[in-house]
Amino acid sequence: MTTAGARGRRGARRPRTNSYHVRLGSWWWAVPALVLMIIVIYVTTVAGGFFAFTNWSGIGAFDFVGLGNFIKIFEQPELVGSLRNTLFLAFGFLVFTNIAGLLFALALNRGLKTRYLLRTLVFMPVVVSPIAVSYIWKFIFDYNGPMNQLLVGLGMPKQNWLASPTLAIWCVLTVMVWQNIGFVMVIYLAGLATVPVEMEEAAALDGAGPARRFRYIVLPLVRPSVAIATTLTLIQGLRVFDQAVALTGGGPAGATQTLALEVYQQAFTFQQFGFGAALALVLSLLILVFSIAQQWATRDRSQKVA
Repeated sequence: MTTAGARGRRGARRPRTNSYHVRLGSWWWAVPALVLMIIVIYVTTVAGGFFAFTNWSGIGAFDFVGLGNFIKIFEQPELVGSLRNTLFLAFGFLVFTNIAGLLFALALNRGLKTRYLLRTLVFMPVVVSPIAVSYIWKFIFDYNGPMNQLLVGLGMPKQNWLASPTLAIWCVLTVMVWQNIGFVMVIYLAGLATVPVEMEEAAALDGAGPARRFRYIVLPLVRPSVAIATTLTLIQGLRVFDQAVALTGGGPAGATQTLALEVYQQAFTFQQFGFGAALALVLSLLILVFSIAQQWATRDRSQKVA
């Protein structure tokens, strides 16, 4: 009996030893990914923040200039204009994309037999490269393209869509919204799936119309989806780059110049890496501040801390 008890105790210890080795092995497997993430994300971010206070050209020696790069940013009118364009595109993208995505989600939530096919069609532009989508729309906005051909067919004059300082930024915004409606729609569809059908039916029997049901039943229940969708669209709008490069290149006359495009041009075109790093740092802080403010604005106020 003593021998059998000893064997039982030794047998009981084995799972613990094996479990320990499995956990240790899983940590070793994760080390290469962790090292790569630290190098690609954190080390480069710290290095960029360091060079933002220098006049480095990307090659050779450099000198510390302190806050000179940041003072220079706000002294140049074209950079202030880039900031204004970025904010316009970011908040326009936030508003129009979320409204259109929510409307599509409500329309294709339930009831239609072809809703799965329609969801796929709405979502298809999301999987296409933004550069490819932008070049397709550049052909549409061409002076002799389909858009002006449609206007001529309706008896209206042609427009210089991408050559007009007033219309060009709206063209960039249109392409951004059109491509990302499907992505936002999927987020809202996930939120609408949590809304009980019985609750909506009970409210309808009590005489509540569609608008009241949406305001008092649907909207409070999809608040987490609203927070996620608005945060992602705000961040994506603030760092817009692909559409501006492909459609207008920042023109005409800087009408569609954005901060992300300015960072690229200063660092790699004009060889002012330190100044470009300062612009990138300002853009990162701008995204951080607006993201925190947006999270505070969309927080759940129904849960009060005792």
